[in-house]
Order: sequence, then structure tokens, then C-alpha cells
Amino acid sequence: MNYPNTWDLDSIFPGGTKSKELQSKLASLKEDIQTYQETLNNEDLSKDPSAEKLQALLQQQETIGKGIGQAATFVQMYHDAFMDDEYADVVMGQVMDLYSDMQKLSNTFTKQLVAVADADWQQLLENESLKEIAFTLNELRDKGKRLLSEEEEKLIAELNQDGLAAWSNLYDTVVSLMTIPLTDKDGETRQLSVGQAMNRMYADPDPTIRKQLFENWEAAWSKYAPIFADTINHLDGYRLTLQRAHQRKSHLEEPLEYNRMSEATLDAMWTAVANNKQPFIDFLHQKANVLGMEKLGWQDVEAPVAMNGVQPKTFTYDEACDFVIDNFATFGPKMSAFAKHALENRWVEAEDRSNKRPGGYCTLLPEWEESRIFMTFTGSPSDASTLAHELGHAFHSHVMKDLPDLNREYAMNVAETASTFAETIITNATLAGAASEAEKVTLLNTKLENATAMFLNIHARFLFEDAFYTERAKGIVSEKRLNELMVEAQKQAYGDSLANYHPHFWCSKLHFFIDDIPFYNFPYTFGFLFSLGIYAEYLKHPEGFEEKYIALLQDTGAMKVEDLAAKHLGVDITKQDFWEAGIQLMAEDAAEFIRLTT
Repeated sequence: MNYPNTWDLDSIFPGGTKSKELQSKLASLKEDIQTYQETLNNEDLSKDPSAEKLQALLQQQETIGKGIGQAATFVQMYHDAFMDDEYADVVMGQVMDLYSDMQKLSNTFTKQLVAVADADWQQLLENESLKEIAFTLNELRDKGKRLLSEEEEKLIAELNQDGLAAWSNLYDTVVSLMTIPLTDKDGETRQLSVGQAMNRMYADPDPTIRKQLFENWEAAWSKYAPIFADTINHLDGYRLTLQRAHQRKSHLEEPLEYNRMSEATLDAMWTAVANNKQPFIDFLHQKANVLGMEKLGWQDVEAPVAMNGVQPKTFTYDEACDFVIDNFATFGPKMSAFAKHALENRWVEAEDRSNKRPGGYCTLLPEWEESRIFMTFTGSPSDASTLAHELGHAFHSHVMKDLPDLNREYAMNVAETASTFAETIITNATLAGAASEAEKVTLLNTKLENATAMFLNIHARFLFEDAFYTERAKGIVSEKRLNELMVEAQKQAYGDSLANYHPHFWCSKLHFFIDDIPFYNFPYTFGFLFSLGIYAEYLKHPEGFEEKYIALLQDTGAMKVEDLAAKHLGVDITKQDFWEAGIQLMAEDAAEFIRLTT
């Protein structure tokens, strides 16, 4: 079957970022916000707490929130698909004005919740209509206790537009202007977008191409590094100021709270990774042997491996779509049917072209209860895995669409669980279908790239960011020091497995510049290992497991992760043994790769 590989953006708001329908939507939202403000002022919940009044306020919040989300998602989608669109930033500014207005009112609402007397609050939650959302309401009220005065929080919400959000947008703007040169064997040089260069640098089978691109990549990021050093210093300096104002005891407290996990769980996970990473360092050493190198360069870690003339498996986009649909069906009919619907109905932007931003993601059109996926598909096995990964995110949102709105706000760590679980199905399917040992080596290499990313690359990101926040709390961190912190983290994470490092990785990785979620790293490793635990349970009891899996996903927005693991897996994730069991599953693949290539 032929699957479309571009979004249908006109079906959302025709006419792009200058859409008249979009402007009409924004004007309508402004009126809705005004009405909500009048309701808050006239119906102070703290003075007269009632379930009916609370439900009405929540419904108004939901309607406005979905409207702003729909507009914001559309503008971001359009910008990412067409990075030369000059009007996207203008319209996003309009959207952010609305978001800021709503954030101020949300703080007022939260302050009203905090002001309700404890006895009245407990009685309120006994109402049948509120019992299902009691966890998230309590969570919201607890977070509200950190808020400053209403006027101070209003000022913070307004300043965020020219603070966190502005610095993050600056990063996107500069990256959109960057190009990376590539000179082919005939001596002709062409300019690649950052996204195109990244895909080619890591996936090209020719080591000279990878080396050339990495050198040009480092040079390009070095050129713009002074801008990015300013950006990351001020973005995270701003965040640290807010954290101190909200009485945060450490820079990890906010991301841990956001991910609904304890520091004990985080420590147990990273300790298990640090103590059990040798099999993956051994894998990288053996991969270097296979590729005829003394040691891998940074650009070679994800290089394809071909044994005995067997070339790395490639896919057309249509083949990848069918492969994902068919193998999701081996797990359960609901996931497969969902993927088919998404792929047939232009939910995915996958075309390989210039003028697109790098990377991939899954986002939500909240008014439609539909997801949209962004990526650049070049035909590699990792691209097929990325497609499955993002469809896993979308399936997670899909199975929660009938839950109360408050119970659908799941954190990044459990979001990565769903995506990684879907990806595991696809990588294991490719391994199971290997026609020879040589093909199996190629596929094991692809699978282990993910493990090395989770246990080594992302560990380096965490180590860097943790060290950076510590130093940033004392003052501005120079570009030179940022490079030093990055290399130190990479050496600690990768051991002695690499011949060279990537000093400017801190500025080439978008995740360090995302404004809404600090520490956009450890949740990936959490999700990866947590999904392995779920997958192990599936292998033990595959019959009817899809329904159990959906039940787990549906609880992700209304539980702390420790309770989620205890309820659905019967495990204690504050203990290292849970994490070590998942790592061991991947270590077996590393051992198999070494056995087959020795």
C-alpha cells in the first residue's frame, strides 16, 4: 500500500500561519479567557467550595486549554515542516500571549484550591464526581502551595514569554539558519540542513563521509557556540531563579516531581547503569574491530555494520509502514489498527527534504484527540524504529482519550515507556526474521545502538546537565567550560571506548534547550528499562496482554511511578535489582553480537 508521507496541515487551519481561521480561533479564545476570568472572580472556590463549581471551572479550563493547544501545535508543526516560514514566530507569539494569560488565571485557580480548608477539601473529594480525579487534584493543590503571591505569579507568567520561552525560541531560530557542508567524491559541495546532516553523519556506511560530516558538524556548532552558550546560561539561570523562588531545594527536585518519581528511584536506576555498562563498552570495542578501526569515533557509534557482504537492511517508507503495522499485530489488534489508521490518514510528516528541522517527535492536536508525528525518513532500520517509537507515543494518548482530562497528563518518563515498548516489538521482529547470522549481526547492531544511547549517551547528558546546573548556580559558565563539562561527562559515560568526543554536543542537542521540561534525559532511560520489564511480562504471559498493557498506560496520568510499577508489575523500582534485570536483557544481545563477530 502507498502511505502519504506529509501532513495535511490545511485540514487543521487552511492557509498556513496566515490562516484567517487561525486568527478567528485566537480571537475566540481571547473571549473565552475573559469569560473564565470573570467566573474566577465572581465564583471564588475558596469561599464556597462545591463539586459543581469545581467541575464547571475545570470544564472551562479544559476547553480553553485544548483550544490553545490546538493552535500552538499547528503553528509548531508548520514551523518545523517549513523552517523558512517567517510568520510562524509572529503567530506563536500571539499563542504564547494567550497561554500566558491562561497561566496567570490557572495560578489564581490553584491558589483558590490551596485556600480551601483541609476539612472542606477532604469532604469535596468525597463527591462521586471528583473521586476519579482526586490524585491529580491533590497533586495540583500540593504544587500550588509553592506558589508566590498572585501578583508575583502573574508577573512570572508574563516574563516567561521573554524568558524561558524566548531563549528556547532563539535556539530554534539559529538552528534553522545553520547548514553543514558535504563534499562528494566528485568534489562538489552542497549544504545540508542540520537534520539532513545529522541523519547522514550517523547512518552513512562510508566512514570518510561520517568523518567529514562530523568535522564540519563540530565546526558549525563551534561557530555558533557563543550564541548557544548565552542561550543555555540564561535559559537555565532563569529556571534556577524560579526554582529558588518556589523553594526548591535542588535543581533535580522539579524534574523529579514532574516525572512523579523519587530521588531513590533515580539513584537506583543510574547506579545500576553505572555498575553494569561494561557489556556495552565491550560491544563498542568489538564494533570497532568489525569496522576495522582501533576505536570508534563519536560519529561511528551508530554506524551500520555489514558482515560477509550483507548490506544493512533498508526500507522504503511504504515498506516500513507495513512492517510496523504487521508486527504490532503480533502483539495485539488494537495497536496495529491504530497504527494503520494514523499512517493512512496523514498523521506523519516523514518526507526527506531540506527546510525541515532535525529530530523527531509526537505531538497532540487536543481538540481532535489525535496525534501527529514528525520525523525524516531516510530508509535506515533506525528510521523504522523511530516510526514505531513515535506511534507508541500516539497509541498511549489514544488509549487515554476517554479518561477525565486531568488524568491524561502523564509525564515524560512513562511516555517514553510506551514509545520504547512499541520500538522493542519492531526491533525484536527484525531480529526474529533474520535470514542469516550475518543479517542478525546487522540487526543486533541496530538494536544495541539504542542500548548504548540509553546507558551511555543519555547518561552523559545527565552527568553534564547535573554538573552544569551546579556550576550555573554560582554564575555564568563559559563556552570553554561547557565543552569541558561535556567531554568529562562523555568520558565517564563511555569509558575507554571512543577515539574522540563531541565537545559541542551540549549545543547540538535540542533537548538541553527545551523550555518546559528540565532534564530532558533521564526519563528516556527510565522508559527504556521500564518498558523492558513490561515486555518481559508480555513474553511470560502473551495471551490477552494487550488489555493489561492498555490498563497500565491508562494509569500513567494518575499515579506515582513507584505505585504504577507495584500495581501492574509487582516490583519495587527503588531497588537496583529491577533495573539490573532490564540491563541484563540487553547485555545478552551485546554478548551475542560479540560471539557472532569474533
